[in-house]
Amino acid sequence: MFLILLTFSANRGQAGAFMAGHNDWLKRGFDDGVFVLAGSLQPAQGGALFAHGESRAEIEARLALDPFVAEGIVSAEIHEIAPARTDPRLAFLAA
Repeated sequence: MFLILLTFSANRGQAGAFMAGHNDWLKRGFDDGVFVLAGSLQPAQGGALFAHGESRAEIEARLALDPFVAEGIVSAEIHEIAPARTDPRLAFLAA
């Protein structure tokens, strides 16, 4: 699984122009079953995602399609996690 941090860059002011595309991209990730959590980095630093079920190369390709990444509004930092213990509600992440 992957923890992805999307940190605002100096182009942050352009986020509004690409928000609809970014939200569509997020929806596709959830619809595809890859994203299991998305939220804001506080205070207003960007966003974070948990993703699973794809390789790192597939995650990188998916990130390249995010308008925020493509337009340099955020920088993406990918951290791979090998789950060893989970709450039973999250057992699917360790499979």
